[in-house]
Amino acid sequence: MTQEHQGGSRGWSAARKGVWSRLRLTSLRLRLVVVFGLVALTAAVSASGIAYWLNRESVLTRTQDAVLRDFEKEMQNRAGALPEHPTQDELQRTAGQMANSSQRFTVLLVAENPEGQTVYGSSGGLNGFSLGDVPESLRETVTERQKITSGNKYPHHLYWQRIVEDDTPYLVAGTKLIGGGTTGYMLKSLEPEAKDLNSLAWSLGIATGLALIGSALLAHAAATTVLKPVQRLGTAARRLGEGKLDTRLRVSGTDELADLSRTFNKAAEALEKRVADMAARDEASRRFVADMSHELRTPLTAITAVTEVLEEELEFEGGGIDPMIQPAVRLVVSETRRLNDLVENLMEVTRFDAGTARLVLDDVDVADQITACIDARAWLDAVELDAARGIHARIDPRRLDVILANLIGNALKHGGSPVRVSVREEPGGVTEGAEGTEAPGEGAKAADASGGTVVIQVRDHGPGIPEDVLPHVFDRFYKASASRPRSEGSGLGLSIALENAHIHGGEITAANSPEGGAVFTLRLPRDVSAAESGEKSGDAGNEGAEGDA
Repeated sequence: MTQEHQGGSRGWSAARKGVWSRLRLTSLRLRLVVVFGLVALTAAVSASGIAYWLNRESVLTRTQDAVLRDFEKEMQNRAGALPEHPTQDELQRTAGQMANSSQRFTVLLVAENPEGQTVYGSSGGLNGFSLGDVPESLRETVTERQKITSGNKYPHHLYWQRIVEDDTPYLVAGTKLIGGGTTGYMLKSLEPEAKDLNSLAWSLGIATGLALIGSALLAHAAATTVLKPVQRLGTAARRLGEGKLDTRLRVSGTDELADLSRTFNKAAEALEKRVADMAARDEASRRFVADMSHELRTPLTAITAVTEVLEEELEFEGGGIDPMIQPAVRLVVSETRRLNDLVENLMEVTRFDAGTARLVLDDVDVADQITACIDARAWLDAVELDAARGIHARIDPRRLDVILANLIGNALKHGGSPVRVSVREEPGGVTEGAEGTEAPGEGAKAADASGGTVVIQVRDHGPGIPEDVLPHVFDRFYKASASRPRSEGSGLGLSIALENAHIHGGEITAANSPEGGAVFTLRLPRDVSAAESGEKSGDAGNEGAEGDA
């Protein structure tokens, strides 16, 4: 795949992730759209339902009233003109005349002929509207004679009922002439009204859908109006978190979001001022330490030369130093050395803080380097070395010597003899340290997987490190006990060791061994130059991916 195709694929993937992030279930935009949609849907459905019900009742009632009035009129005029016992031909002819009214309904007349037989007359012919098409409950109600009271002056009334046959709605009505005689039934199809109501329902449904779509678009527009300032605020907050303290928001309007933007700008301005002040004080402090260290070196060099002469006089048997002042001379010699170490450590810390510390890489045998460090400090009797020759690494020998001297010296001083130093190789990059330790700082980077890792462990047989002290063992000038503010060390040894490990792309962790004693684990890449080049290429790839997004 070419670089152009990869860029297009990354761009499409980033765009898809952006759309999904805007539409995820927890998105405020989606929730606003859903709420607007539900409100609009509820309002539209309610309005459409009420409108449909009102129109349905209006259409059906108007048609029904017109048909029933016409049928009642025809029954009074035409059926009322029939004799008490008509023939079938008379019923048939009258039913046809009644069906020709303006409402065009089907009529069924029922009566008894002179011979006492029940005869029928239907406007639809023999196969048309029959008594079987009339619901039984309606027939019983029509033929039943009502009791005459003050509120009911007639024994028979007009009754109607809506029925559905073959998915077609009908209006069925029936009445009996007052005083006896003919009984009439009417059947009217309501299919035209049903079609009109269906058209109305479709129209209301379409209107509801359009209202829903409109509400979604309106919700999207409203969400965009509300969320754009929030998104700008989030972007500004991220930039502020990345250290771009000059980030400010453009404020427009007088609403709550504008007030929030003004508050953010004030907070960012105050933070920028506070950080600038702290940076200035920190820079001044570093400059003071550096200047002080440089200024101390000149008189300290002279003092060191004098103390060396005094030390030689102490070691010379025929020296001229009074035995009464020999302890004071020895104290001056030891304190001068301690002061010299402190100044050197301060200058080294200043280099790390200023970012001027550099590596001078060389191919070394790790076992030989550890042996040389122990031998130079006369620790051979107190240190056990478990290191096979032939483990080579490309590192800075001087800085590795500083790391080992601080770790082994710390173990001898605060732990218990014997101190055991072991070396092993691990494939892949720098891994997590011993359990119970905190992760190192940003300087601890993973080594190149192809180069592997050199692991050096320094273990003592002392009481171990208290759990509350473990997170602070690499802090500068940290004292585990406030009752011992003065010690032989400068309080910078482990901190300098950690910085030297970080500059190699490695790490140092501290833990307590289950068998007793403290364990310091140093992990360094076997080839620091390869790890640095891999780290730079990885950073460049990350920047490219971020740009595509």
